Amino acid sequence: MPCLKPPRPLRLRAACLALVLAFGLPPPGRAQPSVPPEAPARLPGDSQVRLPALGESASDEFNPSAEKRLGDQIMREIRRDPDYLDDPVLLEYLQSLWQPLVAAARSRGDIGADLNGLFPFESFLVRDRSVNAFALPGGYVGVHLGLIAMTASRDELASVLAHELSHVTQRHIARSIVAAQRSSSLSLAAMLLGILAAARSSNADMAQAAIATSQAAAAQAQLNFSRDMEREADRNGMNLLNQAGFAPEGMSAMFEKLDLSSRLNDSGGFPYLRSHPLTVDRIGEARQRVGSLSRAAAPLPGSPVMHALMQARSRVLMDASTQSLRRLQEAEARGPASVRDRLAALYQRAFASTQLRDFAAAEQALAAGGPLLPDAAARRAWAQLGAEVALARGDAQAAAAALAGWPDDGSRSQLLLRARVALAQADADGVKRSTEQLQTWVAERRDDPLAWQTLAATTERLGQTLRSVRAQAEAQAALGNLPGAIDRLRAGQQIARRGGPGTDFIEASVIDARLRDLQLQRRQLMAEQRGSQTQRRGGPDNPDEQLQPRSLVRTH
Repeated sequence: MPCLKPPRPLRLRAACLALVLAFGLPPPGRAQPSVPPEAPARLPGDSQVRLPALGESASDEFNPSAEKRLGDQIMREIRRDPDYLDDPVLLEYLQSLWQPLVAAARSRGDIGADLNGLFPFESFLVRDRSVNAFALPGGYVGVHLGLIAMTASRDELASVLAHELSHVTQRHIARSIVAAQRSSSLSLAAMLLGILAAARSSNADMAQAAIATSQAAAAQAQLNFSRDMEREADRNGMNLLNQAGFAPEGMSAMFEKLDLSSRLNDSGGFPYLRSHPLTVDRIGEARQRVGSLSRAAAPLPGSPVMHALMQARSRVLMDASTQSLRRLQEAEARGPASVRDRLAALYQRAFASTQLRDFAAAEQALAAGGPLLPDAAARRAWAQLGAEVALARGDAQAAAAALAGWPDDGSRSQLLLRARVALAQADADGVKRSTEQLQTWVAERRDDPLAWQTLAATTERLGQTLRSVRAQAEAQAALGNLPGAIDRLRAGQQIARRGGPGTDFIEASVIDARLRDLQLQRRQLMAEQRGSQTQRRGGPDNPDEQLQPRSLVRTH
């Protein structure tokens, strides 16, 4: 559910649209109706009063399990889309803001027992220049790179995440479905009554007026409900932001930026026809709440320049065209440059130059920024970028040297980067160590396709053929491509039957068991798809055709 404005259509959002329509939902990038709040919202500054499960009325008609299944189905399509971005460095920064908010929601009781063990509460990145974020069913929140590039501080970005998390915890999607169903029933009843009345008077114009009036009334009710939900998410998000240790002023600052950016194209008229409250109203409400809030937690520690560095990384990643990269490479910090702005400009130049394979310019920017780094977090980010530049240049020794001063901290970005360095160095001990660490990682996080792909590369280098094939299959399963995963596991079975180097009985047994598990999942998905298609107009009879990844068309 969008917190800002509906994003321009993407290929991945086209997939969302197709799946959502199959279930009778409004698409996640458009205005979504809600029912009026069933309990009073928490008052500003009152951190002890809990919003008592605002989504409970929807639980019987669209329970959390059904919402989770729908969210998983949408995410299977999204993860296979080119606009879905898994950049370990940027995603790690996003998680450093997202996880404190989720923890705060748990401590406040917003995430109850019914959602805590069921929803993954996962945030992910979308390669898109537009300033937006959106929530999907089942606890998934997407963040556009344009949003990260536009926010001036971590508090502003965290305010958007808190808003979207509130859409999830208050179960606005489930409530939207129930409200839409009720609204449709009432609209249909009103239309029929109007047509009957018109038939008795033999007035065709009256029948048309009855139809138009009932449709307009239903649309207006949905818009009103949508605005109610957005206000509710603003209120709850502000409290989440405060309790997680972020500055609550970040929310009002974010609204001010949105108001400034839209002022040329938005007159502020017709507020009753909008799915969101007017931005100026949200600014006033946010400022009022900030004035009445007291700090619920100590400020969250963090590097003062990390957000600026991640802004720079987002700007480079969101548009890979040569023209855009050249422009970013040549950009300078505007005005009297602070250390923060100077470092961001140098990081952007180094990263953009790497994409352009202008390694001399990249190394020059890295060298210029080294003496300016103010804290350990910034120095770590600089070292990671230095290793990325060296790997892109083909200098594995320089990449290893860039990381030499940093201990293995167990983070995903470090784990994946060190594995790449070990592979590039052809360091048998390093590859073996990375393989063990990756195996531990994926044992706890099976839905990490990039980690599985890296594990497939390290095990192949060690000559462990079956383990490599199984890792390739798990990567496809994590991406939602069950037919591809099953094909890889069947290939593993054939390798095991032939015997030879890289095969062993234990791994062959694991492949057999995993194949049965994925085949069962595919049958269940086929049954769900057949059920939804029966409700609409039917679909393809070939089960593999239903589950094969498709090329999603971008519309503009």
